[in-house]
Amino acid sequence: MADDGRRGDEDERGPGATHQVFVVMEVLLEKLKVLNYEEEVLTKHHMRSLSRHYFVSSPFLASNPGEQFYMFTIIAAWLINAAGRPFPEPQEHDEPNATVSSVLAELRAFGVTVDFPPSKLKSGSGEFVCFVLDRLAEEALRRRGFSFRRPDYPTETTEEESVMEDDAELTLSKVEEEMTEEPDDEEQNVMDLEALKLRTTHTEAESSSRPDDILESTLDAAEWSLELERVLPQLKVTVRTDNKDWRIHVDQMHQHRDGIKSSLKEAKSYLDKLQEDIGKTLEKVSSREKYINNQLELLIQEYRGAQAQLSEARERYQQASGGVTERTRVLAEISEELERVKQEMEEKGSSMSDGAPVVKIKQSVTKLKQEILQMEVRVGVVEHTLLQAQLKEKSIMTRDMHATHIPEPASGPFS
Repeated sequence: MADDGRRGDEDERGPGATHQVFVVMEVLLEKLKVLNYEEEVLTKHHMRSLSRHYFVSSPFLASNPGEQFYMFTIIAAWLINAAGRPFPEPQEHDEPNATVSSVLAELRAFGVTVDFPPSKLKSGSGEFVCFVLDRLAEEALRRRGFSFRRPDYPTETTEEESVMEDDAELTLSKVEEEMTEEPDDEEQNVMDLEALKLRTTHTEAESSSRPDDILESTLDAAEWSLELERVLPQLKVTVRTDNKDWRIHVDQMHQHRDGIKSSLKEAKSYLDKLQEDIGKTLEKVSSREKYINNQLELLIQEYRGAQAQLSEARERYQQASGGVTERTRVLAEISEELERVKQEMEEKGSSMSDGAPVVKIKQSVTKLKQEILQMEVRVGVVEHTLLQAQLKEKSIMTRDMHATHIPEPASGPFS
């Protein structure tokens, strides 16, 4: 339905509405060049220059939506700053909805009416993207005091003068080409136009210097005729045809138009006949369709009744299948709980009937007793070694105490 409405709007605006966005984009590019966007934006972000239809959404143009949206946000932020309002430069990881809303808010602040949703700008191309950038560029140009003036067209000559000038230029160019080429047998009799002009000018100068009297010819008519026959071949001026001449193109256009008219007359009869045949066939098809509908009315009613019964049966089946699914889920939960209880009972029964722990305890007690005996033997050996050491020390002390021989000091000569 949205597409139908859009087609309706385009029909109301005219057949050229779909191409208006191309014109807006070209004008926008010229405004960006005036604002020097190549040095202030492209060089700063290491980007390539925009093409004439960069922001135009068309199936015939290869586009990258992500790159176009990022380029749109960068240029929009730069234009807003150039128009005198501070705006942070967007980044690639920013939220697109927030960035578009900020741009539209700044556009409304300039007094521009925005009657389209922000989602139209998320694609990075299209009529609304070009509209937003164009209005921002106008605000930036107004801020810098720049305005476009009407072009000054040169004065145009009349059609007759232009045709005469074209003929003169064409004739002069042809004569110069013929003079530069090597003369052949036919061109030897061609008279030089420049020499003729100089001769005419000289004759006019002489005639102007003579008094305004009645001139009477003294030549004989027969001699004049002979001279005319002799000079007549030299008065022939040949002009070669040029495929770039507009007259040749006009003649070709007339020939093609006559060919189209003649072909159209022949094809029109066949088209009219084809139209009549198609009309008759459509009438036959419509009458046959009505007949079939009348014949199959009862079967159609029965089919509709069967469809209604089928839909009711499907609804009952869905309701029943829903209950079965719920009960199946409950059964699965109960089965899982039962398996868990069985596993716990098996583990407890096996631990109660198993005598392995008792055997391990007995083995540990026996090993502990053996270690105790070994420790007692070691303790006895240590006690015996200690007693021997004490007795030895006591005997040494007793012997020292009961020693009777004490050595006297030696007598010297001075004692």
